[in-house]
Amino acid sequence: MPIHLLPDHLINQIAAGEVVERPASVLKEVLENAMDAGATAVEVQLEQGGVRRIRVADDGCGIPRDELPLALERHATSKIASLDDLEHVGTMGFRGEALAAIAAVSRMSITSRFDTEPHAWRIDADPRELAPAALNHGSVVDVADLYFNTPARRKFLKSEGTEFAHCDDVFRRVALARPDVALQLSHNGRVSHRLPSGTKEARVRALLGDDFLAAARLVEAESGLIRLSGYASLPAYSRSSRDAQFFYVNGRFVRDKLVTHAIREAYADILHGSRHPAYVLFLELDPYGVDVNVHPAKIEVRFRDSRAIHQFVYHALKRVLAVSGAGSSESLGVRNEAEPAGLPSTGSTAYSTPYAPPAALPPLQGRLAMEPASRAYFEFAASARPDAPAFSGAAVSNTFGPRPSPAGNESVNAYALPASDLAPPLGYAIAQLHGVYILAQNEAGLILVDMHAAHERILYERLKTLLDGTPGVQRLLIPAVFGVGTKDMASAEEHDELLERMGFEIAPAGPQELAVRSVPALLATAPVSELVRALLAELRDYPSTDVITARRNELLATMACHGAVRANRSLTIPEMNALLREMEATERADQCNHGRPTWTALTMTDLDRLFLRGR
Repeated sequence: MPIHLLPDHLINQIAAGEVVERPASVLKEVLENAMDAGATAVEVQLEQGGVRRIRVADDGCGIPRDELPLALERHATSKIASLDDLEHVGTMGFRGEALAAIAAVSRMSITSRFDTEPHAWRIDADPRELAPAALNHGSVVDVADLYFNTPARRKFLKSEGTEFAHCDDVFRRVALARPDVALQLSHNGRVSHRLPSGTKEARVRALLGDDFLAAARLVEAESGLIRLSGYASLPAYSRSSRDAQFFYVNGRFVRDKLVTHAIREAYADILHGSRHPAYVLFLELDPYGVDVNVHPAKIEVRFRDSRAIHQFVYHALKRVLAVSGAGSSESLGVRNEAEPAGLPSTGSTAYSTPYAPPAALPPLQGRLAMEPASRAYFEFAASARPDAPAFSGAAVSNTFGPRPSPAGNESVNAYALPASDLAPPLGYAIAQLHGVYILAQNEAGLILVDMHAAHERILYERLKTLLDGTPGVQRLLIPAVFGVGTKDMASAEEHDELLERMGFEIAPAGPQELAVRSVPALLATAPVSELVRALLAELRDYPSTDVITARRNELLATMACHGAVRANRSLTIPEMNALLREMEATERADQCNHGRPTWTALTMTDLDRLFLRGR
């Protein structure tokens, strides 16, 4: 076949294969054009998932009569005129391909009224004839019978419900980016979203719900000309899919591997496994610093200084997520003056004076052992505030005294709470429930703590800090000797230097036996054989020292999990209060190493509502 020029109509249909993947692609392009036109209100009507019809009406500036035919031509645009414009593009659209591609595979019409013209005009894609029309202002783009002339492409479309779901995703992405624009979406005559213009918080609440905002941290970070804002969820709100992840660059929704990696790394310490964080984040930077002309659908971008962007996003999120609600009054209905306003709270009662945890506490050892020395430490930590009332943790003499355990259940032990006008954020322990949960009272109400999860986080953070220096080592008076398999023996020999740096001294004691002579001081009372077996199992999965170093935190998480206080362990009141104080002084204490919450709060308002008080 000789070389020849393709006809324009075929060129447009080929372009449509890149730009118009499905009805949602059409909706994205037309919605973005409405935003570029300065619309303050947009109404979207869909039929049969957008396959039968997509109608988008906006109140933007409109298109002049003489320019309507050009709007349907390839590479015709009002948004750029030079390479310099392209490198600083600030509009959502700029290629000038979308309308021509859509017109090539559908029955399309545009009705528009330019501000200075006496009435509106309408143009059909085929035939391209102008005719007067009735429209007060703005533009209406009507796309009917998508892929009517390319039946092979139409066969690849999914069910009506699936195609509408994709359109709904596009609508939500645009709506989250533009809370200043009122938007409405209807499908087959039924309204799905009616969103008035308002604040960013109100728009996020309307589309992601109260649960997301209640479990999210406000993100506000700035460095030079780069700014990151929005909301990032705590791990308790993690999802099994990425359906609640929205990232924008200069108002444009993007999926960028670099940014996704930075966010995932920021969550690495608090979200493990197959769970995914939820977030709505907006990155703003000089348009010259990002190339949006990478992909026909404009969903990918390329940063000129990718490393700087990665580090900025990573550190900004990591700082926000590292702030523990256990150590700040914010998450219990109180905000310190130094903290930014607008943070979500879980309570409705505020303290009169913020509480600051002690600057330094003795290390929390092992499994909260019951020896006299440990008991003295817990009694000290429970009353370490200079202005705290005397509180040794023993049963306080009062009218009721210790509450007897229910018959057959020795694990419930409750004590009276000393009066105080300045309770710490997590309050004072009053009971232990079934050897698993700590019940504490603060000025807002009731605090419930998962003691194993909380202690696991404390040990993990301490192990990370110690491993960066010289870890404290506890030599065992009697070496712990236990049998292992061939793989564990080989793993212990292969990684002996790494284990020594972590604080372990392990040597063969026989053909299938290992002897442990020292362990990290923080894990002195942990079950040695169980801890070492779990650690060796982790090391077997890592083929080289470089990989081990990169995944060091996962190893430390395993160590912390096996070293933390176990369920069904009875704690005294001083031990429980010591744990609460350590939580307040520990970063990321809101979640354990696996992303589960370590504590929750029920305010007096919550309890009154539960028991119908005041009704």
